[in-house]
Amino acid sequence: MRIAVIGTGVIGTSWATLFLEHGHDVVAWDPAPTDLPGVTVAADPAAAVAGADFVQENGPERLELKHELLAVLDAAARPEVVIASSSSMLRPTDLARGAPAHPERVLVGHPFNPPHLVPLVEVVPGEATSEAAVEAAMSFYTSVGRTPLRLRAELPGHLANRLQAALWREAYSLVERGVATVADVDTAITEGPGLRWAAVGPITGQHLSGGDGGLAHVLEHLHPGTEALWSDLGTPTMTPDLADRLITQVREAAPNPDALLARRDAVIRAALDARKAAG
Repeated sequence: MRIAVIGTGVIGTSWATLFLEHGHDVVAWDPAPTDLPGVTVAADPAAAVAGADFVQENGPERLELKHELLAVLDAAARPEVVIASSSSMLRPTDLARGAPAHPERVLVGHPFNPPHLVPLVEVVPGEATSEAAVEAAMSFYTSVGRTPLRLRAELPGHLANRLQAALWREAYSLVERGVATVADVDTAITEGPGLRWAAVGPITGQHLSGGDGGLAHVLEHLHPGTEALWSDLGTPTMTPDLADRLITQVREAAPNPDALLARRDAVIRAALDARKAAG
């Protein structure tokens, strides 16, 4: 297949790496100079998608810019070709307004960074998206080793980012209140629930912690305490002081981002290998 990658920033480059690893021809375009090994670089977005069998769009997270770009892609790509946006926040119904000729082929195909390593892809149809486009996207992402998850409703941030946002809110609040440092928060996750979550999700994890009674036992005996925690969770405001505190502490905790990035990717690969071996 020929895959068009529109926008070659961090996400687009990672997508291109994944598609190349699975033997696809990749044609890329970006308004900035692009130098990706193994990829054909098109002169403009229309040329990039003209012969494509699937389009992965990775433009800036601004609706007006997305509309300008989608209008070009919609006019140039074959009518049956899916246009999937990597947007992390925008609703596909709103995106599709930028593709008036064939809004039925527009959907969100939101990866988790980095897409060439992390399997999750959230597939979000809009009001005009056809079932054929959804099925084609699900099949394509599966074919390149991803785990596509079809969402049942449109919400800002889709699913996984909303779950992350809930954790970040309390994490920032704890730092703001002086309960913990950035390093403390990260350690609490990587050395605790993060290990479990790599194997089973948070709700299934609760079920397993309930012994023979499972989740029913957990909800019966622990729900008063859980509700008390909910009422005590913070609602921080990103003030300049809080932002400075977070930035200073994360720089202290991660003085060598390049080495940490390499370690992150190595751990992700090892975790995926271990999970596969465990069955």
